[in-house]
Amino acid sequence: MLPPLKTVKTGLRRTTETLAVELASALPGSTTPAWNELEWKLASAVAAAHGVSSLLCKRSTWKNPAWSSFLESQREHVEHRHQRIETLLKRLHAAARDVGVAMVPLKGSALHALGLYTPGDRPMADIDLLVQEGDVARVTDLLQKLGYVESFVQWKHRVFKPAAGEPLVGLGEHRDTPINIELHTRIQERLPITTVDITARIYPRKPQPGLNPYPSLGALMSHLLLHAAGNMCGRSLRLLHLHDISLLAARMSASDWDILWDGRAAEHPWWAMPPLRLVDRYYTQAIPRSLFGRLDRDCPPLLRMISRRQTLTKVSCSELWLHALAGIEWSRSMREVAHYIGNRVRPTDEATKERADMVRTQLWLQGQSWVTSTHRRRILTWLTRPVPRMDTLYVVRAALDHAASVA
Repeated sequence: MLPPLKTVKTGLRRTTETLAVELASALPGSTTPAWNELEWKLASAVAAAHGVSSLLCKRSTWKNPAWSSFLESQREHVEHRHQRIETLLKRLHAAARDVGVAMVPLKGSALHALGLYTPGDRPMADIDLLVQEGDVARVTDLLQKLGYVESFVQWKHRVFKPAAGEPLVGLGEHRDTPINIELHTRIQERLPITTVDITARIYPRKPQPGLNPYPSLGALMSHLLLHAAGNMCGRSLRLLHLHDISLLAARMSASDWDILWDGRAAEHPWWAMPPLRLVDRYYTQAIPRSLFGRLDRDCPPLLRMISRRQTLTKVSCSELWLHALAGIEWSRSMREVAHYIGNRVRPTDEATKERADMVRTQLWLQGQSWVTSTHRRRILTWLTRPVPRMDTLYVVRAALDHAASVA
């Protein structure tokens, strides 16, 4: 049985904000929080959901045996899984060279390649690869020869999973979890209606067969910021995203940031300011102050105002209740607002298919009556009572079950 949801909501907010401050602190190891038993369990749920358990293992010195044991176990799983991912990346590199295809490993793979993380620091749910549209057929054939099958297709990417192996149920990372591969031909996000596409600045100028790095630190930062913006818009940001940005920012010079405004971009980076403001809220020395004046001019007024008082909890799964109009503040015109509301009232065929694919492939959605209810019933429920997020409840239940299993 779950505790009262109001209690869970308060505990998630309290533990999320405390963990964010602890991870960002230049001098971690603050006084052990005066949390009750439930809050310590919720802290494990938050650390797992935000992908920071293994990072906290190196930094948190809080005196709680169950907490320390959980973090140490998570770090071991992440390190073992990292070795598997590195082995798979080497196989991908060799196979891509053999068939003359260029691929760019994205986000976590690139951050590891730069040495910003050591094995065991940062979890990776899957491997993201950018390829040219004309190479998709060859890459699909390549992945099939490596033992992969296509699981589903979304507007952002194609998802491939190992033909053998099933997802594991449990809290956080597990060394034996299958490694999925997400294949991208564009780097883009919908915010929430407008599609922002930065592929031109991500794909190498002179790609070579095999795995290729990002063209520059600025290109990688552009991708991290756009990815974070998309997650903020959908209220699925993770503390790990903020940590990634803060570490990369420390490597960047003033000129590296200029790629956000490069001449190939169709418009100014209006979407970059909200994630950078949020990074600055917790990692107070990470982002150059000179950036904000430039970014404020690009950002729509309402989004700029809301971003100045945003917290990690509000834009992540740590916010327990679903929001019927999540991300509407990212709309840049009344026309976009109307379009967004129309899509919420009457989902597109694409959105309906995407929902069905998620229900079929995501553990945290399976067996949940809410996600299989009719759209009309979901709207009526939203109008009559708060609705908790299924992904949040899944990880909370996993944390409570984990605590019971080790008690």
